[in-house]
Amino acid sequence: MKKILILMLTLGLAATVVICVSGCNTVRGAGRDIQRGGQAIQNLAD
Repeated sequence: MKKILILMLTLGLAATVVICVSGCNTVRGAGRDIQRGGQAIQNLAD
């Protein structure tokens, strides 16, 4: 029983880490897109 509980907790922690990492990559990608859009607008204004 103890081994099953440890396995479940480990799998849950691994899933949480994967979700957090993919979320960070998504936010980072959105930030890059916004930065590129701002740069394009600035270039047009110049």
